[in-house]
Amino acid sequence: MATLNPSSRAAGGRRRWRFNTAYLFVAPSVVLIAVFIAEPIVQSGWMSLHNWTIGGSDNPFTGLANYRALWHDSRFWNALRVTVIYTGAVTVGQVGLGLAIASRLRRTTWFSSLLRTAYFFPFVASLVVVGIVWKFLLDPQVGLVDGWLGGLGFSAPQWLQSTSLALPTVIAVGIWKNVGFTMIVLLAGMQQVPADLYEAAMLDGAGPWRRFTAVTLPALRPALLFTTLIATITGLQLFDLVFAMTGGGPVFSTESIVMYLYEKGFVEFQMGYASAIAWVLFVVILAVSAVQLRVARNRDGD
Repeated sequence: MATLNPSSRAAGGRRRWRFNTAYLFVAPSVVLIAVFIAEPIVQSGWMSLHNWTIGGSDNPFTGLANYRALWHDSRFWNALRVTVIYTGAVTVGQVGLGLAIASRLRRTTWFSSLLRTAYFFPFVASLVVVGIVWKFLLDPQVGLVDGWLGGLGFSAPQWLQSTSLALPTVIAVGIWKNVGFTMIVLLAGMQQVPADLYEAAMLDGAGPWRRFTAVTLPALRPALLFTTLIATITGLQLFDLVFAMTGGGPVFSTESIVMYLYEKGFVEFQMGYASAIAWVLFVVILAVSAVQLRVARNRDGD
């Protein structure tokens, strides 16, 4: 039976115990992730099992009491409903409209470049700035939108003061804010599709719609998955836009989960209850992302 000579074993031992200097380069990132991401997640999970209040001298262990209270909290379920409606509408609208705009602006001309910049510009601004600007634009007294509608002879709707119009208005602003990002990502994906595929499809007699469904869409699957995941995760974390435009009103009609979490944690100082809300949202985001990835993987397999 062949055996390794001592020099080979020694060399193998040195390789096995040799320190890899690459660890020094990733160490700062690992430390930052551990301190600012992993530790707060673990700490919030521990706090969710306690009746934890800011400034309280005693934070007794309550087990799953906060989660049981959430189950019977109608305001929490309303916030979850609002968040799901916003996320679904914005994701569909953002991806669908971004795909349509990218298809129209695929050709590179000075005019299409100008339009790309115009569509992408709102994405650069922060959500708070966008929310404040649109709040003033839609103000029933001094807003430009209602002023223009009044000049045309239409009655001015209560965009952000009506319980039936406030959420659709926030959804429309959310789509307007982020559609430029989706457009740029999908446009980059379209420009990577080989021109030979379109030429072959044209030779086979495929029209514009057939070329789009048979050539463009299959090539855009990775980009569509990426933009859908980003839009979904961003939508489930809705806070800034609602905080700036409506503050969760009127009558909690636009209050999201993160808005409710903020109210409980930093206004009422019930950090244990707020941590339970955060963990529920964390699980929801993980579940939705896993389902989307699984569906995309199955389609790729087919």
